[in-house]
Amino acid sequence: MLSSLNALVPMLCVTAAAIAAMTAEAFRAPGERIPIGPLGVIGLTGAGVAAAALWDHNATSFGVVSADNFGLFVTWILIVVGLLTLAFSGPSITRDGLPQGEYYTLLLFAIAGMMLMATASDLLVIFLALEVLSLAVYVLTGIRRDSAASTEAAFKYFLLGAFSSAFFLYGIAFTYGLTGSTRLDRVGSLIAAQAMSPTPMQLLAVGLLLVGFAFKVSAVPFHMWTPDAYEGAPPAVTGFMSTGVKAAAFAAFVRVFLAGFEPLHGLWWPIVWAIAAATMIVGTVVGVAQGNVKRMLAYSSIAHGGYLLVALVSANDVAKGAVLFYLLAYAVTNVGAFGVVALLDGGSRANDEIRDFAGLGNDHPALAALMTIFLLSLGGFPPTAGFVAKWYVFSAAVKGGYYWLAVIGVLTSVISVFFYLRIVVMMYMSSGDVVARFPAVPRIAGAALVVSAILIFYLGVLPTRILDWAAASIATIF
Repeated sequence: MLSSLNALVPMLCVTAAAIAAMTAEAFRAPGERIPIGPLGVIGLTGAGVAAAALWDHNATSFGVVSADNFGLFVTWILIVVGLLTLAFSGPSITRDGLPQGEYYTLLLFAIAGMMLMATASDLLVIFLALEVLSLAVYVLTGIRRDSAASTEAAFKYFLLGAFSSAFFLYGIAFTYGLTGSTRLDRVGSLIAAQAMSPTPMQLLAVGLLLVGFAFKVSAVPFHMWTPDAYEGAPPAVTGFMSTGVKAAAFAAFVRVFLAGFEPLHGLWWPIVWAIAAATMIVGTVVGVAQGNVKRMLAYSSIAHGGYLLVALVSANDVAKGAVLFYLLAYAVTNVGAFGVVALLDGGSRANDEIRDFAGLGNDHPALAALMTIFLLSLGGFPPTAGFVAKWYVFSAAVKGGYYWLAVIGVLTSVISVFFYLRIVVMMYMSSGDVVARFPAVPRIAGAALVVSAILIFYLGVLPTRILDWAAASIATIF
C-alpha cells in the first residue's frame, strides 16, 4: 500500500511544509514575527531528495500519477523556482506588510499543484492540479489587499482563468466521449486505433484542450491577462508565476499533446504553428513599446512561450530535449530578473519603470551586473543559457522542416534585444534623478541572484549533460 504512494512523495513533502506554515501562522501571537520561510526550504529540499530517489524507477500512484523521469525533471525545475522565490520573498513581505503565513502557504500549495500537474497522466488529475495551482496564484496576485492594481490584476486573472478552465473541462468531456477514458495512455492507443480521417469530435476535443493550455502558457490570443497580472502582483510573485506556472503548464501540454494526442499530430500542428508564430510576434513587438519593466518582462514571457511552442510543433529528437532545457534556462533567468525588480522595490516607490533603473550601475554595481546577465540571457546572447536554449529550439524547427517558424523565431529574438539592452543602457549610461534611492540588498536574496547567474553561465558553457538528461527524461513519455 505504501509503495503506491511513492510517486506522490515529492508533492507530499511540499504539502506538509504548506500545512506546517499554515499551522505556524495560526499559533503566532499578534505582532510576533516568526521565521516561516525556512519551512518551505525544508519541504522543497525534501521534495528534491525524494525526486532524486525516484529517478529511473518510473513509479506510479493509483495509475494516474507517474513519477517518470520527465515529470521528475520538471519537478526539479519547480523546486529551483520555489527556492529562488523564497529567497526573494522576504523583503517584499516585510516592506508591504504581507501576511507571511498565508503567503508561504499559498506559495507552497501552488508548487504542490504544479508538481502534480507535471506528473499527472490522467486528464482529470491534470485539471485538478491546474485548479489547485491556479487558485493559489490568483490569491497571491492580489495579496496586497490595499493596492487597487493588485486587486484588479487578481480579478482579471481569476475571471479569464475561470473561462479557460471551463474550456479545458469541456475538452476533457469530449475526449472521454471520444475514447471512453481520461487516462492518457488509453486515449492515445484508442485514438490511434480509430479511423485515420479526423472527426468533428476529435477537432472539438483538441481545440478545447488547446484553449485551456494556451491560456496558462500566455499564448496569443489568450494572453490579455498577462501584462496586467504581472504588473499588479508583487514582483516575487510575478517571477514565480511567470516561470512555475509556465513550466507546469508546458509539462502537461507536452504530455497530453505529444503522448495522448500524438496520433492526431497532423490535425493540431498547423493550429499550434499559427499560435506559436503569433505569440512570438505579438510578445516581441508589443514588448518594445513598454515603459514598465514588469509589463516588458510580461510580453517577454509571452514571446518565450512562443519559442517553447516551436519545440512542441517540431516534436522531433532535437525538440524533445530542447523543451525541458528551455524551461530550465528560462526559469532560472526570469526568476532572477524579477528578483532584481523585487529587490529594487522601495515600498513607497516601486522602481519598476525603465527610467527608474537610471544610475543603478553606480549605486548598486553588483546588482546592475547581475541584471545585465539576466537580460542578456533572455535576449539569447552567448555564452548564456538563453543562447543555447534558443539554438536548440530553432535547430529543432529547421530539422522538422518548419523553416518559416525558425525564421520568425530568429527575427523576433533579434528584435527583443532592443528592449533588453534598453534597460542595460539606462543602468550604465544614464544618471538617476534621486541619489541613493535604491534599498539595500539582503544577503540571502543577493546570494540567490548570484546562484542564478552561475547556473545561467553553467547552462550556457557546459550544457551537454543537462541536454542529455533532458532528452533522456522526455523520452520516457513518447
